[in-house]
Amino acid sequence: MLKTILIHPDPRLKKKCDAVADLSDELRTLAADMLETMYEAPGVGLAAPQIGVLSRLIVMDCVKEGTPEPTVMFNPEVLSSSDETNVYEEGCLSIPDQFAEVTRPKEVRVGWIDMDGNPQEKDFDGLWSTCVQHEIDHLNGKLFIDYLGPMKRQMITRKSLKLKRELAR
Repeated sequence: MLKTILIHPDPRLKKKCDAVADLSDELRTLAADMLETMYEAPGVGLAAPQIGVLSRLIVMDCVKEGTPEPTVMFNPEVLSSSDETNVYEEGCLSIPDQFAEVTRPKEVRVGWIDMDGNPQEKDFDGLWSTCVQHEIDHLNGKLFIDYLGPMKRQMITRKSLKLKRELAR
């Protein structure tokens, strides 16, 4: 079932999320709904707080062409990151049509719990690395615009507020 994606500014997007204590069928259904919502948007990642659920859950799929690789992560955390950085033009489904270059570690190792409750660890690079870091930031109440200077951040927030008002009409 498609979920409504919150638009910045929304106080729920700035809150730190609670760890998922126990995987329930309800949470698995939520993850499937999030994947459906992400693909429909379309986007490459979505975090639970973006649909108003303050739980540590993200979904992502950075495959642009070919066989999709939907990835669901409960309680994801960056275990290590490279000193080498990468600059990527990021956008966000909660900040539609706004993009900015963000510098992040080029490679990260992430640990999480999968849909079956099994612990996983994997190294990510390229778009996958940027995406997983972006989505984990959401779980900590941080948006990609928080990496920008104050003027650029304010400009994007004003545009987002204007869009929110137009959508409310």
